Amino acid sequence: MKRISAVYRQAILPEHCGNPLIESLPSKLGDSDLVDKLSHYPSCHYEETQLDALERVEYVSRLKALRQPLPVYLEVFRAVEMAIKEGYSAKNPLSPTTMNYLHYSEDERPDIEPITGYFKPKGCGITVIGESGVGKTCMLEQVLGCFPDTVEHSYYDNKHLPLRQVVWLKVDCPDDSSVKGLCHRILEELDRKLGIPVTKPASTIAALISQIEAKMKSSFLGILVIDEMQNLNLAKVGGADRLLGFLHNLVNNLGIPLLFCANPPFDNLLSQSLKAARRAESSGYFDVGLMHNNDEWQLFIEELWQLQWTNVVTPLSDELSDKLFDLSVGNMDLAVRIFQATQRELIGSEDEELTLVALEFGANIALRLSRPAVDEIRRGRNIALLKRQKNAPKTDRLSEPSSETKEITKPELTTLKGKLISIPGDLTKPHHPEFAERLLALKNTENIHPEIHDFDLFQRASEELNPLETLKKAGVLCDDPLEIFK
Repeated sequence: MKRISAVYRQAILPEHCGNPLIESLPSKLGDSDLVDKLSHYPSCHYEETQLDALERVEYVSRLKALRQPLPVYLEVFRAVEMAIKEGYSAKNPLSPTTMNYLHYSEDERPDIEPITGYFKPKGCGITVIGESGVGKTCMLEQVLGCFPDTVEHSYYDNKHLPLRQVVWLKVDCPDDSSVKGLCHRILEELDRKLGIPVTKPASTIAALISQIEAKMKSSFLGILVIDEMQNLNLAKVGGADRLLGFLHNLVNNLGIPLLFCANPPFDNLLSQSLKAARRAESSGYFDVGLMHNNDEWQLFIEELWQLQWTNVVTPLSDELSDKLFDLSVGNMDLAVRIFQATQRELIGSEDEELTLVALEFGANIALRLSRPAVDEIRRGRNIALLKRQKNAPKTDRLSEPSSETKEITKPELTTLKGKLISIPGDLTKPHHPEFAERLLALKNTENIHPEIHDFDLFQRASEELNPLETLKKAGVLCDDPLEIFK
């Protein structure tokens, strides 16, 4: 938790000047500095790759700490930054309006209007929607981590200002969609942020809501983030409506910005009501989807691929990049898990090179429960691709295809009897363990010339009437291994 003492900086907008809640926020960052703030790249040094296999396996856990910001991260950060400032712009603690707001609810305030007017809330809504595993929660944690949790104020402009400002609060939506359950979580988290003993919740819903609202007011809460909003139980009569009504009341009466984070179909629930949809997206609606195999994926995979603790470094190729994208369907979390599982299986083996088959093996380990969902996404993409091909302009089938459109056919493997055969497994690795050590030694030998005893053997054999007999006599051709190695 980041608790800081207030350091005041001149606000950008003239109307924000003189407001300690805004002037104590971090300085506005440019995009390049913001990217540095939002990113985290775990270290991976050559010395670590030369350690014992048991030790290197533990280093692989660093992969989960990788944080590669994407363009949507910057957009969400800017939306959160502006929402916090907009909400605080109506709550200057030095204003009579704010004093009236802190002491009275809208229904109970006296008829005598403060000299600066009655409080007018400036809360707003932000919604982040995306499938599970696309990085919504990690993104929000990175964005919110750029702001302090609480700010301690003591003096402002030589005036005594004893208050503790809670900049942001993040809680998960309760499974039962109950206002009571959410209030308990908010109350508990507020106490933790303020560093005070746990407050005993009120016994009735009405008293509990009043208790929560009073604490939010006194702590000058900047933004409330509700994650896992897909937990709203639509089957429970009135549950979702009551909870959304309570949350929107925070925006309308207390002026506290809200950020909803959820998986589909929460967006469908909001779109059923124009009033709810307008509030939820008033300061931004962000659809965080699976990555496409484009510049965004390339940005991510290049950082991920550098984190190798195998004893050999495998360069990133287009084939490997495409393979990991296909296995993870562009899901950032799944890609990290597959890459992690692959390295754990390779480390300590005879050959630790990252290959296409190794990635497939890692995916089989990492995606046991996620496999049906991943296959469904991949199937949907294939159907979309087939639709595009079906709608593409038809060519004259009788004409000879051009060199640009002609399909390249792969050579087929056949036996002596003409039957097709297939070789399972990774063709880049030895299939016979008894030869593996020797083959790897030859593969890694810098100067292979001393290992070649007869440079002209195949040239001479090609000139003979029976070249196979010449090669057998030289000991380099074995046409009956069962007889020789029996």
